[in-house]
Amino acid sequence: MKIGEIADITGCSVQTIRFYERKGLLEQPNRTEGNYRIYSQETLEQLIFIKQCRAHDMSIQEISYLLESRETPEQSCDSVNAIINEHIEQITAKIEELNALKASLNKMANSCSANRKIKDCGILSNLKQANFPK
Repeated sequence: MKIGEIADITGCSVQTIRFYERKGLLEQPNRTEGNYRIYSQETLEQLIFIKQCRAHDMSIQEISYLLESRETPEQSCDSVNAIINEHIEQITAKIEELNALKASLNKMANSCSANRKIKDCGILSNLKQANFPK
């Protein structure tokens, strides 16, 4: 398969596929005499795996580790579980940060009525104060 074909099948852009190659997540493909990249079924499956990982907001480092883990199928999957558990903790922290941001924005939105002039805008007044989150 050429890069355009594998991009169409997976829904990844050509640039994304090349990015994954540069990051070492995909092996450098063989080339035709005309210098076109040629991809195998194995590369297609690997790209689908990477796309699934990215859909779960996994980092390039996490994906790289998971791909390496697949190379040793007889090993314990404890390290894979640890990666996922750490990822869950990161997502939980991100949710807490986003909830705090939402609360701050709601407070700001409630500080200004629709019939005020810009000079009396509670939102703009709140934004010029140094109330940095901790």
